[in-house]
Amino acid sequence: MYSQLYLYRVSLQHEVRNHVRRHRRQLHDMTQQELANRVGVTRQTILSIERGRYNPSVGLALRLAETFDVPVEVLFEIDREESHD
Repeated sequence: MYSQLYLYRVSLQHEVRNHVRRHRRQLHDMTQQELANRVGVTRQTILSIERGRYNPSVGLALRLAETFDVPVEVLFEIDREESHD
């Protein structure tokens, strides 16, 4: 028998939203390549993060936040939506 807590957790779809593109373009006028060079990844990695196809490691998320001089929570947030499956 599943507990109510387990069923609640399964019913929520957790997706990470990010604001990397906004910080990169609007606030820092930086290209994807410039950001990639600063944090030590490829431009394709930055592209994937901005499009929501890839969630960065904790280390990379911290490097991104440090580059923009903001807390990591400003760049990344958990978007909780109830699943309708």
